[in-house]
Amino acid sequence: MFTIFGFYKFQKINNLRKNKKILNNILIDNNINGSIIISKEGLNGSISGKKNDVRNSIIELKKILAVKNFDSFNNSKSEFNPFYKPKVKIKKEVVPMDLKISKIIKKKYSYIEPKKWNKLINNKKIFLLDARKPFENKVGSFKRSINPDINNFREFPKYLKKLKKDQPIAMFCTGGIRCEKASVYLEKKGFKNVYQLKGGILNYLKKIKQKNSLWKGECFVFDNRVSLKHGLTQGTYSICGGCREPVSIKDKKSKKYEEGVTCPNCFNKLTKVQKSRFRMRQSQVYKAKLSGKKYNFQKKYN
Repeated sequence: MFTIFGFYKFQKINNLRKNKKILNNILIDNNINGSIIISKEGLNGSISGKKNDVRNSIIELKKILAVKNFDSFNNSKSEFNPFYKPKVKIKKEVVPMDLKISKIIKKKYSYIEPKKWNKLINNKKIFLLDARKPFENKVGSFKRSINPDINNFREFPKYLKKLKKDQPIAMFCTGGIRCEKASVYLEKKGFKNVYQLKGGILNYLKKIKQKNSLWKGECFVFDNRVSLKHGLTQGTYSICGGCREPVSIKDKKSKKYEEGVTCPNCFNKLTKVQKSRFRMRQSQVYKAKLSGKKYNFQKKYN
């Protein structure tokens, strides 16, 4: 069983190149896969490995970067390792929004615990904002939520400018970090009542039982599990080999679906040359399966 630990922290980080090497060595030495993004404004990561190895890595990371507590974190488990290798990247921002911050200073009431979230979003006066990308929203979301239909988060501020400053806004994303930046932006622009789901969707699905939940569908995650359900159990989605977007059980029944090649989303978008190339790649996958060998981007599910 593998432990997956997601986290983020907004605080000033210096010596990025030096710290990148140190963090990379920490991951390798502890047999940890996953990715960590560091910037002058903070860090954001999602790593996986055996429970004790993950714990040791986090202890070392906190010590190196002088992190007392993460702004938010989440734990989940998987029968297989959902990441392929360790990666540490340096970026200008942990969330690309052309808004650099070194520390989050927000009123405590802004963070809404999962148990209080249902009551908040049942209020029809609340503007419920899904701060994720469109393909994530299609996999699952809260009823009545609005998705900006933006594929590049740098365009998010343009959308936020259209919102009414006097309307209460409740926003959510996978783990909370995108909402963190978006809410800081809104408060800088004079919005008074901005709320966010504490710990994001993952925290909600972990703490709220399905019978009491207002969540519909599954939650897309950026790793080999693809999607998670209530209790953070393995979801039913996989990834299309053609467009790299989530594929549902219903999609797989379509005549436009071909494993490793196309799905209803990209069937009419791909050229014959692309489809031919993907079929050749998929044939190598099948051959590897038959011989019991590993192949690039091997999945442990269908």
